[in-house]
Amino acid sequence: MKKKVIIMTDSNSGILQSEAKELGIFVVPMPFTINDEEYLEEISISQEKFYEFLAQNADVSTSQPSQIYLEETWTNLLKEYEEVVYIPMSSGLSATCENAKNYAKSFDGKVFVVDNKRISATMKASVFEAMALAKQGKTGAQIKAYLERTWNLFSVYIMVGTLKYLKKGGRISPAAAAIGSALKLKPILETTGDKFEKVGMVLSVAQAKKKMIAKIKADIEGKLKTQYEEGTLTSSVVHTQNLAEAEKFEAELKAEFPNLKFTPIEILSLSVSCHIGPGSLAVTLQNNGFHE
Repeated sequence: MKKKVIIMTDSNSGILQSEAKELGIFVVPMPFTINDEEYLEEISISQEKFYEFLAQNADVSTSQPSQIYLEETWTNLLKEYEEVVYIPMSSGLSATCENAKNYAKSFDGKVFVVDNKRISATMKASVFEAMALAKQGKTGAQIKAYLERTWNLFSVYIMVGTLKYLKKGGRISPAAAAIGSALKLKPILETTGDKFEKVGMVLSVAQAKKKMIAKIKADIEGKLKTQYEEGTLTSSVVHTQNLAEAEKFEAELKAEFPNLKFTPIEILSLSVSCHIGPGSLAVTLQNNGFHE
C-alpha cells in the first residue's frame, strides 16, 4: 500500500541531503555552471570549493533542475507515494517554479508545485509546515493551498558584505558599485519573494545590524504581530562565510527579542550566495505554527 504524501524541496531551503533522509523528504540539489562545467549543490561541490571558485573570479551562473530530472524523480516517488508536494525557490527569483508547474501537468494531479515566494530559512519553515500537515493526513491540494494562502508571513533582510558580486551579476550598476566600494558601503536588502530591494546603505556591520533589528521590530509590531503574540514566529540568522559575526548577531537579537524563537544559524544556499558573495549577514522571520 502506498504512503499518502511526500514533501519535496530543493537545496535553496538549506536542508542537507543527510537531513532530508532523516526527515523523510526529498531535496533536489540545485545545479550550477562554473567555468562551463556543471555542479550540483552539496553533491559534486562543497561550500568551501564554491567560494574558492568565487575568489578566483570564476564564471559562475545558476541553473535549474531539468525537465527530465524532475519528471523521473516524480515518477519514482509516485511508485511509493500517492502524491508529491514540491516546494521550490520563489517563482520571483527563479524560473524553476513556473517550469515545474508546467511539467507537473502530465502527472494527473498527483504533483503539487507550491509557489509561496520563499527562500532559504523561510523556505525551510514551509517544508516543516508541509511535513506537519501531511502527518495530520492533509492532502497535497490542502497543503499547497495552506502554504500559498500564508505565503506573506515572512521577512528576509540581508546585509551584503561586498558589492562585487551584485555588480558582476548586473544587479547594481558599475558606477554605483564603484562609489559604494570606495565608500565601503554595505547595502541592506529585503525580499518579499519577487526580487531583492535595497532598504538602506550603511558604513559598518554594526549599523547594518541596527537597521535590521529595527526592521524586525517593525514587523513584529505590524504584519507579523499576531504570529509573534501567538508564539508561532521563528527567526533565523543566516550568513555566507561569516559565522563569527552571525553568532554575535544572534546573541544581540535574542537580547532584543527575548520572546522570539530562534532556529540554529543557517548557511545561505549557493544559488543566492553566487549573487552576493561571502561576508553577508541575514535575518529572517517566518511563521512556523505547525513545527513542534
